[in-house]
Amino acid sequence: MQLWKTLGLISISTAILVGIPLGMGVATFTYSKGSSYMSNDPKSCRNCHIMNEQYESWERSGHRHVAVCNDCHAPHNLLGKYFVKAINGYNHSAAFTKDQFEWPIHIKSMNRKIVQNACLYCHKDITQDMNIVDHKKDYQNSGDCLHCHSKVGHDL
Repeated sequence: MQLWKTLGLISISTAILVGIPLGMGVATFTYSKGSSYMSNDPKSCRNCHIMNEQYESWERSGHRHVAVCNDCHAPHNLLGKYFVKAINGYNHSAAFTKDQFEWPIHIKSMNRKIVQNACLYCHKDITQDMNIVDHKKDYQNSGDCLHCHSKVGHDL
């Protein structure tokens, strides 16, 4: 009889310890339209009102005909893409929850490297002969495409 009480207590404790966080996670994911962020639809970036200016500036850009948000802001492999999306999703939701979201929005170092790699990936026909390291010696920070081309995707 004691064994059944112990097993029952363990089951109830486990259900509570797993169920509450799981339920909160599902509710948060549903409320924040989390599944939309798994798509390539640029409108999903507008789920958050803070991205309205970025979305509207992308709509006015020349890149809107050839690139969506993920083309520039996520790695070009499946695992990397969803890994970065998960990291950014967590960081964005934590910043909003804690009311610590920076305004105006500034690209972070990790994401800037991803954008740099996307530039080199899509424009490899014209960048393959560039030696980014030597280019950097001549112009401070110019080995970073965004140094000169910061308004290409978003002209804010």
